[in-house]
Amino acid sequence: MAVQAQVRAQVEAVYRQDSRRILATLIRLLGDFDLAEEALHEAFFVAVERWQRDGIPANPRAWLVSTGRFKAIDTLRRRARFDRSQADLIMLIEGQGQDPSEEELLADDRLRLIFTCCHPALAADAQVPLTLREVCDLTTEQIARAFLQSPATIAQRIVRAKAKIRDAGIPYQVPELHELPERLDSVLRVIYLVFNEGYSASSGGRLLQRELSDEAIRLGRLLVGLLPDAEATGLLALMLLQASRQRARSDAEGNLVLLDQQDRSLWDRERITEGCELVRLALRSRAFGAYTVQAAIAALHAEAPSSEATDWVEIVGLYDVLQRHWPSPVVALNRAVALAKRDGPQAGLRAVEEILQGGELQDYHLLHAAQAELHHQLGHVDQARAAWQRALALTQQEPERRHIEKRMAALPW
Repeated sequence: MAVQAQVRAQVEAVYRQDSRRILATLIRLLGDFDLAEEALHEAFFVAVERWQRDGIPANPRAWLVSTGRFKAIDTLRRRARFDRSQADLIMLIEGQGQDPSEEELLADDRLRLIFTCCHPALAADAQVPLTLREVCDLTTEQIARAFLQSPATIAQRIVRAKAKIRDAGIPYQVPELHELPERLDSVLRVIYLVFNEGYSASSGGRLLQRELSDEAIRLGRLLVGLLPDAEATGLLALMLLQASRQRARSDAEGNLVLLDQQDRSLWDRERITEGCELVRLALRSRAFGAYTVQAAIAALHAEAPSSEATDWVEIVGLYDVLQRHWPSPVVALNRAVALAKRDGPQAGLRAVEEILQGGELQDYHLLHAAQAELHHQLGHVDQARAAWQRALALTQQEPERRHIEKRMAALPW
């Protein structure tokens, strides 16, 4: 019984640590997500029995890849009795000559899987669920809870994405060098979407879903480790610096705590140190982009001992760089908030109202919340109340609703 328990513990440890890496290699070898998942689970099932009898192999990962591959071939042979089209696929898989024990090849397989899940030919609303399912091993139910969707809806998106990969012949590979900038942008966007949903949920009763933000950071580390790139490094830095504030972003009752009111002793100094070093590394490359500039802004916040001591001049300057090279109305809004800190609420309010006149963020609750806060600081009670009411009508997150209601209640009548 002791040997059996030891083997089971070893199999479980390998599954936790390496199952996604093994799956990525099986997908490359088999060319089919579902067949690879079936083969993966069969290989681990066989391992429990064989390793008790024969001992744990020197390279468990390679053993599992090989066993999974042969199990898939057996499955296809059974199907071939009824479907002759499977015969060619069997010959192709049997002809795969690569040694699955090569660590570099296995690493590339994980990178291939990330790029496949984030292929621009896939629907945007399917890329994140597919990545979370296949790369991060989150269940359909976990993904559905994170995005407040039904498991059936998430499952359909994943199934459609897999069918698209199969039917369109989307190659399971890292893009060619000339394709990499566009394709890498898609991967970084998906990782940051996952992080943001965990760091500040778009709706629902919880402000934070740490399992999602932690998975995004894990993906970011994996990407930087497999494909060194300045913007991938900048994104990892940005996520670490933002995540360093997680413990301080809500109180014991789950209420939102804004940046300038947070207890900075709760910030994770280890993540801040790592994030700031990564920012410096990305900036030195001189090949950075918007994520790195945002990370530089986050680093200035993280290193400041208080809101008042923050270098708002430098932060506005960095937002100017962002707006000049990577313009967006959300960047303009963040710049307006920083401008209010540097030059006073009237300057910030003018910038916010210019954005409102542009019309792109009319339904963005944070724009109306910023407008309300600046009116409040200027003593414009009626305008502040109207803006808070507009923000309240637009927000779908319960902690933010409570924060807005509290701010409204603080207005004099």
